[in-house]
Amino acid sequence: MLLVGIVARTHGNRGEVVVNTTTDFVEERFGEGGVLWGRPPAGGTPEALRIRTFRMHLGRPAITFGDVASINDAERFTGWELRVPESARQALPAHVYYQYDLIGCTVVTDAGDVIGPVRSIDGDGQVRLVVAAPKGDVLVPFTQAFCEVDVAARRIVIRPPEGLLDVNGDWRE
Repeated sequence: MLLVGIVARTHGNRGEVVVNTTTDFVEERFGEGGVLWGRPPAGGTPEALRIRTFRMHLGRPAITFGDVASINDAERFTGWELRVPESARQALPAHVYYQYDLIGCTVVTDAGDVIGPVRSIDGDGQVRLVVAAPKGDVLVPFTQAFCEVDVAARRIVIRPPEGLLDVNGDWRE
């Protein structure tokens, strides 16, 4: 299942919840009549949740589920993960990747130096890979100009400009 959002809080007194999204396909994922799979923060069995209403509120989806009609009914969803099946994965254009496809990939230089695995993705406009190197995190700008991604091989080869990796200090073992 693919994570598409986490319920942040209730909104108003008619059962609406506001969602922090983890998807670029907001209207497709949270549109009226759609089904999400929700799971409480403590774990448990996922529940199918049909979206009854959808609107944007301050840049985030505000939705209601099924027959939830009051703030009391909606409060139980705070913190829930909202997911869709892997089969609902949207096709992306060339050189565009899902973050979860990049996390865990091994980053190596074109000279064969292993930097480490991608721990997370940082930034919105200027995206950086946060790579877990032996002596601490190394930030690598994620740009097509010097990053070559092979998702199937779980590998990212970089051709860093002179001095780029030195900015991160002594990152080698």
